[in-house]
Amino acid sequence: MSIAVRNIGKSFGSFVALDNVSLEFPTGKLVALLGPSGCGKTTLLRIIAGLEYADRGEVILDGEDASDRHVRERQVGFVFQHYALFRHMSIFENVAFGLRVKPRSQRPPEREIRRRVMELLELVQLGWVADRYPAQLSGGQRQRIALARALAVGPRVLLLDEPFGALDAKVRKELRRWLRNLHDELHITSIFVTHDQDEAIELADRLVVMNKGKVEQTGTPREVYAAPATPFVYGFLGAVNEFRGSIDGDYLRVGASALPIVSGDVARGQSAVAFARPHELEIITDGGSGQAGIGATIKRIVDIGSIARVELSGAASEEPHLYEVELPSQRLAELNLAAGQPVRLVSSRLRAFAQGERS
Repeated sequence: MSIAVRNIGKSFGSFVALDNVSLEFPTGKLVALLGPSGCGKTTLLRIIAGLEYADRGEVILDGEDASDRHVRERQVGFVFQHYALFRHMSIFENVAFGLRVKPRSQRPPEREIRRRVMELLELVQLGWVADRYPAQLSGGQRQRIALARALAVGPRVLLLDEPFGALDAKVRKELRRWLRNLHDELHITSIFVTHDQDEAIELADRLVVMNKGKVEQTGTPREVYAAPATPFVYGFLGAVNEFRGSIDGDYLRVGASALPIVSGDVARGQSAVAFARPHELEIITDGGSGQAGIGATIKRIVDIGSIARVELSGAASEEPHLYEVELPSQRLAELNLAAGQPVRLVSSRLRAFAQGERS
């Protein structure tokens, strides 16, 4: 099922949760709504589900206006962050619940309900827990049961609200991989809400980055990460170093120092903010002299595995700031760096935005 929302607006009192949001969600794709708390992503998901109604705008399901349809008529499965399993029911009965409460004319016979429930429990690799109760399962197992229950009614759309938010890091990573494999098997149109950038990048076919009730950018994870459209997206999606100064020809002036700009459309003399990822910075060990780059002092070196992380602070002559550089451990050994050492930072890729662009 394809999903589209057009000009959706929603306010709670004076708070604007969604401000004229229009999006399309392709059939069979797994799409992440990504953004900080309060950006409107969960409100949008609930409006698509029919759990909330928009103040204005339309929800289009398979080309038809479903804005006024009740949640039971939208053929969506919803998975909540905190499982929402019935504690007094067995796992079998939890999964069967949506089938049992269907109107009598639509309710499958008992034999079909049993077959469907056991099929789903096997699909989520938990066929052996059918007779247990939610309290007897781990958090990861309960979330998989919640997903099986959502799938039991045969939804055409699967909506997940921070599905792994209540789990520890190791279980979250395992379930992300499991959910991606399950989606590849089922190909059901799915939308999930998250504020975890790694989760969104690892799971989603497409990202929708939201901020303050508006859509900042949409695209594949690679497109959004490699070419952020706004300062907010640059700062929110992955680690980033920020430089503030003014444009001087092909350079960003930061105090007495300068960095060459690789991309951006900012007029000469205009105040600007520029960004570079940690792996896009190089450390120059020239004692802090010269004009090429930004002066900094090494604060801490974390050398674990093949990639080392170097944390630095801006030199006294520059704006007070913290920076982070990632480089291969072999390169770290060649530089022979030490805490307290003055260095300079130069960038292989620096993107500049005019000061005051949406952030």
